[in-house]
Amino acid sequence: MIEKTTRMNFLFDFYQALLTDKQRSYMQLYYLDDLSLGEIAEEYSISRQAVYDNIRRTEAMLEEYEDKLNLLTKFEKRQETIEQLLLLVKDQSSEKTLIQLINQLKEWD
Repeated sequence: MIEKTTRMNFLFDFYQALLTDKQRSYMQLYYLDDLSLGEIAEEYSISRQAVYDNIRRTEAMLEEYEDKLNLLTKFEKRQETIEQLLLLVKDQSSEKTLIQLINQLKEWD
């Protein structure tokens, strides 16, 4: 469950601009603010099932966006490459400048 939550949070970060205000609100309340379906339903005066259906549809949309755009996949690959570069640099005792540049790359993400 934690892996799914983490993945949804990342997908939400990358693709939230493509969602409607209502979808964005439900996802934020459910995944970021950790509200239950019942609490969200109460806040919006709708059924718990309606909240559940909306969140599941939005999750599917986020996965579809990722399938087409691969922003999360590319981000993860960049992070992995940066970590590998850092390990190589540390093992070979290279110059501080290279490490600083790699750290700068990390900050951009």
